[in-house]
Amino acid sequence: MFSVLSYGRLVARAVLGGLSQTDSRDYSLVTASCGFGKDFRKGILKKGMCYGDDACFVARHRTADVLGVADGVGGWRDYGVDPSQFSGTLMRTCERLVKEGRFVPSNPVGILTAGYCELLQNKVPLLGSSTACIVVLDRSSHRLHTANLGDSGFLVVRGGEVVHRSDEQQHYFNTPFQLSIAPPEAEGVVLSDSPEAADSTSFDVQLGDIILTATDGLFDNMPDYMILQELKKLKNSNYESIQQTARSIAEQAHELAYDPTYMSPFAQFACDNGLNVRGILPDMSSPVLLYSTCCLDLGVWVVVCEGGKPDDITVLLSIVAEYTD
Repeated sequence: MFSVLSYGRLVARAVLGGLSQTDSRDYSLVTASCGFGKDFRKGILKKGMCYGDDACFVARHRTADVLGVADGVGGWRDYGVDPSQFSGTLMRTCERLVKEGRFVPSNPVGILTAGYCELLQNKVPLLGSSTACIVVLDRSSHRLHTANLGDSGFLVVRGGEVVHRSDEQQHYFNTPFQLSIAPPEAEGVVLSDSPEAADSTSFDVQLGDIILTATDGLFDNMPDYMILQELKKLKNSNYESIQQTARSIAEQAHELAYDPTYMSPFAQFACDNGLNVRGILPDMSSPVLLYSTCCLDLGVWVVVCEGGKPDDITVLLSIVAEYTD
């Protein structure tokens, strides 16, 4: 029979042993980006972390690494508004807030909310709409905190399998949740969601985990199995290797987007929604009028059941690594 003292010693050893196995190292993200705008084939490029109407940022703070992607709604161009201004300004604002330390790692929705509020408070109104996805790695706790509004999103891959992914938010077919600023006469007509409506998650990550954050131009043209095939080429956390793989993924999605005979994920989704007109679908995502579900019968939408989806494509590819100054 064990004495109380002997039992206490065994418990103490077990506790100390468990503590000694705890990973006290800080983690970080090694991240590379690549993308293409729809106008890439025309030779039209934009400066900075923008690909067409998409925008993104990668920011480091002493407590966390933060990533963001946003997809400006192309339909604003019909009203004389440059859609990239809204998404680009939103991402630059979120990046600045992170670098200034005005955020809590466990609350990525707060970053999105603060960035959007700054846009609302601009003296000169910045019109437009955008989806957004924010990913935060808390270095010390090894937890990933995410906020996703709309149909951009992320995948976490471990051991060649997807272990976490964002949930797409759609009001109805090809009408994602979005942040918007409309002129006064259009308020209540243009679809606008609150940052607090973003889907948020938190979970632990491990060294070597791969995190792919991207706009819908990637996910609408490449299914998971194609993405995983490309990620198999990634052998280490060297930046050059990550950059090469990110470019390979973005290039493949860009080529598939213009293939009229390819059954893309987006085309399959269109078929699943009973939309059986054949052809390539242009960007038809807004500014979404609240009554736009009636537009199919008016011939406003050109819907697809086969082919890729020409779109701006933004890819941020990250590997969880040990933090180094």
